[in-house]
Amino acid sequence: MRTGSWYQKLDSATIHQFDSSASIARDSPNTIAMTAPVVALLIALAGPADTSRVLSDSLPVRDSVPVQPVQLVGDRLSAQIPSRLVFPTSLQLQPDTTAPRRRRKSIQVSDWYNRRLVIHRYLAYTTIPLYAFQAIAGNQLFQESSGAPEWAKTGHRVGATALAAVFTVNTVTGLWNLWDSRAVPQGRTRRTIHTILMLASDAGFTYAGLKLSEEAENSLDKRRQHRTVAYASMGVAIVGSGMMLIWKD
Repeated sequence: MRTGSWYQKLDSATIHQFDSSASIARDSPNTIAMTAPVVALLIALAGPADTSRVLSDSLPVRDSVPVQPVQLVGDRLSAQIPSRLVFPTSLQLQPDTTAPRRRRKSIQVSDWYNRRLVIHRYLAYTTIPLYAFQAIAGNQLFQESSGAPEWAKTGHRVGATALAAVFTVNTVTGLWNLWDSRAVPQGRTRRTIHTILMLASDAGFTYAGLKLSEEAENSLDKRRQHRTVAYASMGVAIVGSGMMLIWKD
């Protein structure tokens, strides 16, 4: 039967295992006796070279032990960081050494100041053709005296009257504006020099017209003097008017 064969196999295996164990048990005392010295030798070789302990009492003791101050990490970092950042020269703000500009003081003049200035300027332009006409007519009177053409005699008187009127108006408007702008420092020198030149021209024309014109009709020397004073007055007036066009403040 199958069941009997299985038991037979199991019994044979068990018996074989039992026999093997018994043989090992018989040989084990000799085996342990041979391996014990080998294990002891391996333990001795694997152990530390120096197994002696150093006691704390055998350490050398100093009389005074220096104490090192403990420095925190934050303190070390703060010591390494500079207290003031130094920028490159190109990025540094340079101090302003320029002197501060003084603000111009606002000065108010009258409303008629500009009106008088316009009148004064345009009347000054009219003196140019008057000078030219007076020079031509006066030359005729100087050369021919009483025999000069009528246009020269009449024209010279009309021209002299026109110049007297222009200079009178310009003298009034000029002096008025000079006084009105007395507190304005800008252009003060230019205005002062112009006024002096024009007043000198006024005096010359007045002397030539009121004093020398009557005497020049009967005397050659007075005619020469009349012409010299008139030309000098014209020259001074032209210089005084021209400087106002060239000299700008």
